[in-house]
Amino acid sequence: MKGEGLMATTLVTADWCRVMARYNRWQNRAAVEAAGTLAPELREADRGAFWGSIRGTLAHLLWADHVWMARLDGWEAPGAALAESGGFVTDWAELRSKRQITDARISRWAQALDDEALAGDLAWHSAAAGRAVTMPRAICVMHMFNHQAHHRGQVHAMLTSAGVDPGPTDLFLMPDLVG
Repeated sequence: MKGEGLMATTLVTADWCRVMARYNRWQNRAAVEAAGTLAPELREADRGAFWGSIRGTLAHLLWADHVWMARLDGWEAPGAALAESGGFVTDWAELRSKRQITDARISRWAQALDDEALAGDLAWHSAAAGRAVTMPRAICVMHMFNHQAHHRGQVHAMLTSAGVDPGPTDLFLMPDLVG
């Protein structure tokens, strides 16, 4: 099992992070724009997702990005605990703005990365796990991007059920991807 973590550290490169940051920025923009076409009560409706509503799930996702970037790049950690993360930002205009700012900051972080910056371990106290955790930094970065895709998938399903098409989600369809 430990060797699998070492393999992942060779797969997660600075170039991979840059592609993932661009992909996540594209997808976050599409999800937020699609959600913005809904009436506020439809964005706030409890749709049975873990974070309840479309806005709640997007707020949790924003919160988690700030948690991970606090660990990875020294950002200020959000004040809210995990259980309150669906309420991290409740005002729709503020959430849209913070999402754009956060994605731009993640993109700048990824642009500045080199492969050496992804080496080694990251140690932190995880409130979710209730203990100190040490993991390869590359695995943590992989988790951050995977977490984004996971919750955006939930948002995509909620938007679809609300009759809104957020557009394509496949990485190979990303407009600025060379190919």
